[in-house]
Formats: sequence, C-alpha cells, structure tokens
Amino acid sequence: MRKSPFYVANGSEASLSSFPVIPGSTILSTPSHISSDFNSSLPLPDPYSNSTFLFPSAPVFDGTFDFITICFISGLLLLSLLSFVFIFHLRLRSRQYPHLKNFNSLWTVRLLLVFFAILWALNEVVRLHFIRRNYILPLLPPLTLNQQANLCKVHVVLSVGLFEPAFLTTLLFLVNVSIKKHSPSGIWAVIVVWPICLPLLVLQILAVFFSPLQKRLPIYLHSSSFVSTDNLGNQTVLCTYPVYSSILFGGFTVAYLLAFVISCWRVISFVINRKIQVRVNLLATSFMIALPLQILCLVSLPIRPPDDPFHCVSMLVMFLAVAWCITVGEVTLVIKPIADAFAAGNASSCRLNTGATLGHPNGDGGRVEGRS
Repeated sequence: MRKSPFYVANGSEASLSSFPVIPGSTILSTPSHISSDFNSSLPLPDPYSNSTFLFPSAPVFDGTFDFITICFISGLLLLSLLSFVFIFHLRLRSRQYPHLKNFNSLWTVRLLLVFFAILWALNEVVRLHFIRRNYILPLLPPLTLNQQANLCKVHVVLSVGLFEPAFLTTLLFLVNVSIKKHSPSGIWAVIVVWPICLPLLVLQILAVFFSPLQKRLPIYLHSSSFVSTDNLGNQTVLCTYPVYSSILFGGFTVAYLLAFVISCWRVISFVINRKIQVRVNLLATSFMIALPLQILCLVSLPIRPPDDPFHCVSMLVMFLAVAWCITVGEVTLVIKPIADAFAAGNASSCRLNTGATLGHPNGDGGRVEGRS
C-alpha cells in the first residue's frame, strides 16, 4: 500500500494531503483459487490503523457539515424571503396610507440589504463540494480540476470581496440614517456602497487570481482550492480561503467595526426608547462578537488541510458567525421596524418619523420618546 498525495492549487500540483490508495489490480483481480485456511493465512487489518481504511473519514465529516450548512442557508433564504414580503407589503400599503410614505422612503436600501444577504447565501452553496458535485456540476459541461478550482477562486472573491462587505456597508448606511431627520434617497446607498467595496474587490481579485509572490511563498498562503483523492481514485475539489484574502478582509473588518461602534453609540445616545436601545445593543454586540470570530476562523484555516475535521469545523463556525450577523441585521433593520410601522398605523396613535429605521416612529422628526 502506498501513499498518493494530491493537491491542486492555482493549476499546480504539490503534496499536502494524502489518502491510502489501494492499487486497482488488487481490488479488481480475482484469484484463481482460494485456500481453505484463508482467514488464518491472511492477517486481519487493524481497525485503528489509518493506513487500512478503505474510505477516508473526511468525506463523512464533510457531508455532515455540508448538510448542516445547507440547512442554515435554507433558513437564511426563508428569512430573506420574509423580509422581501415585508418590504413590498409596506410599499403597497404606503400607496393607500399617506402616513406610511415617509417611512417607505428607505425601501430600496432595505431591498439592497436583503439582496446582498441572498447573494452571499447562494454563493456559499458553491463552496459546499457535496452539493456542487451532486447537484451543480451534473448540470454543467464537464469541468477539469483547474476549472473547478477557478470556481473556488470566484467564490472567495465574491464572498469576502463583494457580497459580505456590501451587506455590512449597506447595514451601516441604514444605522447612520436612522437618526437623521430627513431620509436620503435610496440611490445614495448605492453611491456609498460601491466606492467602499470596489477597492476591496479589486485587491481580492489581485490576491486570488494574480498573486505576485505565488511561486515564492508556501502554497497554503495563496491557494483557494485543494483536490482530495480517496482510495478509489475519486477526486473532490475542496474550497478554502487563502491567507491573503483573510488578511485583506480582516483589515476591512477592523475599520468597519470602528465605524459601526461609533454609529451605534450615536443611535443609543439619540434614542431614549428602551426597546430600540435593546435592539441596537443586540445588533452591536452580535457584530462585535461574530465578525472577530469569523476572522479568527479565517486565519486558522491554513493550520490543517481542507479534508481535516478541524478545517471543516472552522468553516462551519465562520459560516454561522456571518449567518448570525445577517439574521440579526434583517430582523433589526427590516422586519421589526416595518412591523412597528404597521402597528403604529393601525393604532393611529403616532405618526412616522421621516428617518425612522430602527424603531417606533413619531411625527416631529426628532428624538424617539420611550415609556418606562
């Protein structure tokens, strides 16, 4: 029995992960006769020896983690669909009730927030090799290993270079306009999001596709994909995040958290309604915990190869951290405020605040008063 290492990164082969490979002649050949004392003449394999496993245990872990991830992705998509229903329902109701028109002025920004959340969730499906191998690749023309590796590169660039930064920037825009007396036009969200995300997107493309130090640095620093081969010769492309991308996104996250904390502090100091303060505190605490946890998982990925359970756990924790941020963001800035607007309109007890985004509206465009 021999070790056959396989590892493809950016079109090159190198040794990183290995699985025991049984020669095809040993599996497919049929002996001419079998001795009567077959059990005693051949040594039994040691079940605790890694070299005697016919199938590696990594695919079992990967399949389990992929199933858990796809369940959470389904939940995110359902929540985003519910957010769409709330947004368009408010859009339709605002045509009938004039007092909802002012609150509806930010419907395009909320729509953009939910749109980026959906794109991020769908992009994560491409990363799951079990789903990709069984449900996506059969629908496409036959792809080589290098072409599948390019899919992983595209996933990395879109995930930490566009979709997640755009979601975070749109959310920060909503938090900032929540304390303004006059809500800006929805086009301003696009004007703010793209200039912030474009430099990071360009840097991610350069780091993933055109790394200048690719031949001088270890392969795990710039690799976004691995190829794992089992004992039967089945090859699986596993996606991961290179260290370059993690460093770039980590720098963006540090700057973002500083701006986010300042914005949340301004909202808390401006709004005295207790329910709104609880929402803002929940939003700020979630982001301050989840985003650093995501960066910690990103920088820990190169410690083990992608077919290792530790790597799978890190990817799952990183996904759950971002999924929690998206869930809290959509509930806090989309679903709950619109529900409060409907409740206020039905009760006819208060009027809408022009810039209300986080909580109960009032009509004077100033501070939102709360009851003890």
